[in-house]
Amino acid sequence: MKKKNDIEKGLHSLYADDPEAADKALWGREVDPVSRRGFLRKSSLLAMSAVVGAHIPFAAYMPGGLIPAALAQSDAPFRIPGKDPGLIVINDRPVNAETPPWLLDDPVTPADRLFVRNNGIPPEKIDTAAWTLSIGGEAARSSVSYTLKELQEQFQQHTYQMTIECGGNGRAEFVPPAKGNQWRLGAVGCPRWTGVRLRDVLKTAGIAGDAVYIGYYGDDSHISGDPKKVPISRGVPIEKALQNESLLAWAINGEDLPLMNGYPLRLVIGGWPASTCGKWLKKIVIRNKIHDGAKMGGYSYRVPCHPVAPGADVPEAEMCIIESMPVKSLITHPRSGAMITAGQTLKVRGHAWAGDRSVAAMAVSIDFGASWQKCDLKHAVNRFAWQQWSGELRFPDPGYYEVWARATDSMGSMQPMVVPGWNPKGYLNNACHRIAVKVA
Repeated sequence: MKKKNDIEKGLHSLYADDPEAADKALWGREVDPVSRRGFLRKSSLLAMSAVVGAHIPFAAYMPGGLIPAALAQSDAPFRIPGKDPGLIVINDRPVNAETPPWLLDDPVTPADRLFVRNNGIPPEKIDTAAWTLSIGGEAARSSVSYTLKELQEQFQQHTYQMTIECGGNGRAEFVPPAKGNQWRLGAVGCPRWTGVRLRDVLKTAGIAGDAVYIGYYGDDSHISGDPKKVPISRGVPIEKALQNESLLAWAINGEDLPLMNGYPLRLVIGGWPASTCGKWLKKIVIRNKIHDGAKMGGYSYRVPCHPVAPGADVPEAEMCIIESMPVKSLITHPRSGAMITAGQTLKVRGHAWAGDRSVAAMAVSIDFGASWQKCDLKHAVNRFAWQQWSGELRFPDPGYYEVWARATDSMGSMQPMVVPGWNPKGYLNNACHRIAVKVA
């Protein structure tokens, strides 16, 4: 095992231009002010071999500026009631917490491992017997209201496994930094949702011919405590709302929703950002225009309509609402930092998803993207569910390697190897996931 001063010497050679960064770049710690994906000069790569404790056989192919994945780990557990203690809290007011990739290995995400993304404070007292959902709006022909029991008894129930992902998942990797919760990779999950089709309930109110959008309102309160302020009220075009898989859901994996995930009732809109999936649901409005609720305007859940330079000022008028999420994948096994012996085969697996599309191909690389090996890819159990992939890898020599995962969707769009186009709020980062592997 290397002595501490040897490691420090190697780190200071890597960060010759920034001694403070060298002091922070230790195993299990974040390197500031750069992102967790970590940007360095390519000339530093050879010195990094001393830090990871092994030769890097494919160093010549590694894009300039990347810190090896072995150093890009920071996992401080924090306990949230009803949630796995391994979830990592990003913010505590409101509560936001992500799930490390290795805790997302299950084909169906357990409820206690589903990430938490709150904009407001969840309701404290919930009487399910008195809970009602109202449907109205200027493009509704009438107003109707249902209790939970009435929803469950008067409409046909459906269960779909659907991926749900925060639009800002991966925000921590953008350079320059983007404001907001600094999600890494774990603001995603794919449980089974049970409820009734949103379409069936909306039709009982009558959908007028000028209907354009739906909007939701939940029972959460604004973090300021001001009862007049709404923490979030978003929605989707009426065409999306009427899809078979758009649900009013009360259960995850056959059990009640966790409080932090919207108990007792929430929307689930497959393939679109989780911000469209309103929690603690009390009201839905059918609109004759694009919904104008809280966090529908300005820069919230919007990206530049056209590519911009990193750090550019983008006028609000040139920002477009996020709709379908991009193709993406995760390596859920092994955990980054895996160690194997020379000649040993490494089994890798994970999930891939692609918003409104399906995933058509999955590949992994051990030489920083210079070559790719095709993986086995399963079909989704239903539309909007993620797809499992797996593969076996052999490494030519002892040393430090990275396994990179890349998914391609049904329209030929492929994950980029590095962080995609910058945007002011750090949305839609679908860069390849990578893990560290050391071959002894």
